[in-house]
Amino acid sequence: MHAIKPLPFDASKLRGLSERLIVSHHENNYGGAVKNLNRTEEELARVTKDTPPLLVAALKERELTFANSATLHELYFDNLGGDGRPGGPVADAVSRASGSFPRWEELFRLTGMGLAGSSGWAALAWDFQRGEVRTYWSGNHTQACAFGQPLLLLDMYEHSYALDYGAAAAKYVDAFFQNINWDEVNRRFESARRKAA
Repeated sequence: MHAIKPLPFDASKLRGLSERLIVSHHENNYGGAVKNLNRTEEELARVTKDTPPLLVAALKERELTFANSATLHELYFDNLGGDGRPGGPVADAVSRASGSFPRWEELFRLTGMGLAGSSGWAALAWDFQRGEVRTYWSGNHTQACAFGQPLLLLDMYEHSYALDYGAAAAKYVDAFFQNINWDEVNRRFESARRKAA
């Protein structure tokens, strides 16, 4: 059984993101994914050689969706709770990859805004195949860089901002940037580079 991880920060201390929004997102969306993953795995444990392949395929698709949703949410919450001031090796890496840090931020924000009113994630990832940081669009919970490690995740599902901002997704993206925990993003970056070496 998978357990729901607690928030790694005090939800009342974020700037521009209400405690109500964060707690609802954590309990209902992330918590729901973990609970549904557990239920799906219970159903998969009941599969026998006589189970129709169509049902097994449907359960496996749900397993992937719920497992990825839980993982992406855990990474998302872990990259919040900071002061939003970028620095360290990941800031240097995105500057090299994009020409400058402001240019990377502009592209990352636009990637997220391209998902506003829809569903998905903006992801800064270490792309092991290409050996560099890249910003990717990820629809739903099952589309991602095939051989990458997420470094920074921006949840663009409406549940991540609607309670505070309604349809004003750009204001949510502004608040997100004020709360990025760049120490965590740098830790992930260093971990990915060690794995790649």
